Amino acid sequence: MTSEGSSTHRFGTTPTAADGTPESEWQRWFAARGPWPDFEPDVRRLVVLAAHPDDEILGVGGTMAAAHRRGIEVVPLCLSDGSASHPGSPTLSPTELAVRRHAEVDTATSTLGLGPTRWCGLGDGTLSAHDSEIEAIVDAVIAEKPDLPTALLAVWAHDGHPDHEAVGRCARRVGDRHGVPVWMYPIWMWHWAKPDDPDIPWNRLRTLALADDVAVAKRAAVQAFETQIRPLSPAPEDAAVLGPHILDRLLRDREFVFV
Repeated sequence: MTSEGSSTHRFGTTPTAADGTPESEWQRWFAARGPWPDFEPDVRRLVVLAAHPDDEILGVGGTMAAAHRRGIEVVPLCLSDGSASHPGSPTLSPTELAVRRHAEVDTATSTLGLGPTRWCGLGDGTLSAHDSEIEAIVDAVIAEKPDLPTALLAVWAHDGHPDHEAVGRCARRVGDRHGVPVWMYPIWMWHWAKPDDPDIPWNRLRTLALADDVAVAKRAAVQAFETQIRPLSPAPEDAAVLGPHILDRLLRDREFVFV
C-alpha cells in the first residue's frame, strides 16, 4: 500500500492518518443489513492484480489461500515497486524501500502457502501513466494458459487511489478482450466511504467467510509488511502507513469482492 500523498482522488480527502469510518460502524451496519451473498470463484486459474506490494494480501489474502486449497491455480501480480510509501524518508531510499517491500510480499505469500508474487516493478504512484504496460503484462499471463478457465481479481477501479484505479481499469479492458470474468476487491473504500454510501454498488458486493486457520494465516502474512505496519524511525516521514485503525477494517473474518 502506498501513502495518500500522491492521491488526487476521493481518498485524498480522508488521509490515512485520520480515523476514517471506524470498523465498529461497519460492523453495526453489516449486522443490521443481514447476510451477504457468497463469493464463489468457480474457475481453474485466478490471476490476482495488486497495485502495491501488500494490496493483494490485505484485500483478498484469505480468498487466495482458500482458492489454492481448493486446487485453483493462484497467480498474484504486483504492478508497482512500492517505492513511494514513505516520501522523504531519512531512513530508506526509494530503491531500498522497493527491495524491502519485494521481500515482504514474498514472505507474505509464502506464509499463505502460495508461490511468490510476480514482481512487475513499475513506478509506485505512476500506474495511471502505464496502461499499455499493465495490459500487456496481464495479457501475457492469460496467454500462458489460454484454455484454462481463468478470472481476474483486481483492486477496485473506484477505490479512491489513482494506482488502484489504474489497475482496475486495465483489468476490465483485458477481461473484456479475453472474455474472462473480472472481479474486484476494495481496500481504501472502507476508510473513506460510509455505510449506505450511494456511490458504492453494494448490490454487487459478495463475501467469503474465512476459515479460522485461513484467517490466522492471513494475520500472520500481514505481519511480514514491517515497512508498512511499523514506523521506519521516529521521523514523521517514517510513520507507519497501516495503523491499527486501517488494519481493523482489513483483517476481518471475511473478505469482500465486487462481481
